[in-house]
Amino acid sequence: MLLLLWPWTPALALSASAFPEQAPAAAVVDQAGLLSRAASGEVARELEAFGAEGINTRLVTVSQLDYGLSLPQLGRDLLQRWQSDAPQLLVLIDGQTNGTAVVASPDLEERLGGDLLRSTARSTIAQPIRDGARYRQASLDGLARLLAVVQGGEDPGEPVAATVVNPGSNIPTREETASSNAFTWVVVLLVVGTIVPMATWWVFSR
Repeated sequence: MLLLLWPWTPALALSASAFPEQAPAAAVVDQAGLLSRAASGEVARELEAFGAEGINTRLVTVSQLDYGLSLPQLGRDLLQRWQSDAPQLLVLIDGQTNGTAVVASPDLEERLGGDLLRSTARSTIAQPIRDGARYRQASLDGLARLLAVVQGGEDPGEPVAATVVNPGSNIPTREETASSNAFTWVVVLLVVGTIVPMATWWVFSR
């Protein structure tokens, strides 16, 4: 029993050998514990839609990878470990580095295109994670984009990055300063402040 549970201890670095030899029945393999129970249920329902299209799709999260092992390589290793007659698709998230990857069996990758898989991982899934560790939203957004293409629709594309609007500044620009008559008033006041006392002194000293 201890040997069976040992590979799933979050503190351990993982490779494909730490996962079951047979593909798990659950579509969500949240080893890193990134999703709540409710979020896992939502993601699982989204994954079921791929099953209706004949594609075995799973979301896998990990807490720490073996040294030198990349997330895409882990995905390819798992595809080999969980070989299936049906096309396979894996969405992976590394909870330690917030890395993301989407890998597919060769036939499905040829159908969807490697650019779509990489773009979905690096933008659609990665952006909500970068914006605040929103793993649920990241998973749902990525799966929705992939499902749209799987079902024969157009690729929705990468998410639109939020535009940061700088607040207005109270400091005048060079153009505003050049067009201002403030400098003229300063000169006038300096002249008046100099001449008036001198004239007053001259009048009263006579």
